[in-house]
Amino acid sequence: MSGVTLASLTERLELADALLAGRAEMLDPQDLPGRYGRVVKAVDHLLQVIGCTAVLGGGWAVWRHGYVGRVTQDIDIALPADRIGEFLRAASLAGFDVLPVQAGSWPKVMHRDTGIEVDILPEGGRPGTATRLAPTTIPHPSRMGAMGSVLRYISLPSLIELKLAAGWARDESDVVELVRANLDQVEAIRQHLGRVHAEYVTAFDVLARRARDEGTAG
Repeated sequence: MSGVTLASLTERLELADALLAGRAEMLDPQDLPGRYGRVVKAVDHLLQVIGCTAVLGGGWAVWRHGYVGRVTQDIDIALPADRIGEFLRAASLAGFDVLPVQAGSWPKVMHRDTGIEVDILPEGGRPGTATRLAPTTIPHPSRMGAMGSVLRYISLPSLIELKLAAGWARDESDVVELVRANLDQVEAIRQHLGRVHAEYVTAFDVLARRARDEGTAG
C-alpha cells in the first residue's frame, strides 16, 4: 500500500466532511459520495446482470449504523457462495480487475476507474484470526438484510455478528462504538447472537459493558 500523500489526505478529509454533512440523507449505499458511490452503482450493475443478491458490510456499514467517525477505503460485500464465480467473470468484463489472492484468502476485485478494491465476503467463509477461527461461517446475504439485486447495508445484528466472528481488535472497537450509538437495540442484538452462537453472546456482553462504562466515564 502506498504511503499517505497530501492528495490522499485531502480526499479523505473532504470525504469525511461530506459524510458528516449528508449522513441524514445517505440512507442507502447508492447515496455514498464520490468514488464510493460510483463503485456501489457499478456493483449494482453486476448484481442486476447476473440476478444476484448481496449486502454491504465492513467499514461503510459501521458508519451507516452510527459510528460516524468510521471512514474506510474499500468496500466489503457478502455474496452467495454459488454466485461468486459468476460475479467475478462478469466483473472482469465490466470495469473491474480480478485481483490475485493467496490460497485460503477470499476473492477481491478492483474498480479500474477509481482504484477502489471490493472485498468479497463469501457465504460459508469462516472469519477469524490466525490463532482463532470463528465458530460459525458467513451466512447467506438474504439472512443479513439483502433485498433484490441492489446493494443494501447489512443489518446491525448481522454486522455485529461478523465483527465478533472476525475477532480483530479493530472489530471489537467497532462493536463498542456501535453499541454506544444503538443502546436501544442492545437486547435485540443479543437475542440475535443467542440464535447464532453462545460464544458471541459472551463476547458481546463484555463489549457492551465496556461501551456503557466508557460512556459513563465520558
